[in-house]
Amino acid sequence: MAKKSSPPHTESESTNWRELYRDAILELDPAKLSVHIAEAEKALVQRGRELAQETGDNREEEQSLDDAMHLLRALHSFSQSNA
Repeated sequence: MAKKSSPPHTESESTNWRELYRDAILELDPAKLSVHIAEAEKALVQRGRELAQETGDNREEEQSLDDAMHLLRALHSFSQSNA
């Protein structure tokens, strides 16, 4: 019997990091911001690992992940300095 390959990522799986990122950058409550940032960073790292295992040209999404991570770190630093 042929071995099944893993299914391709669904749209919801590949955009999960985008939703969490959006939630973080739009969060207005300082008490919730760090939680949203942490969730988004975790999803960004996970998606980066997934992309490293995939074949094909993923440069555009990889660049988006890098950009998002830089902005989240800046947002975190800014929120900590204004706490």
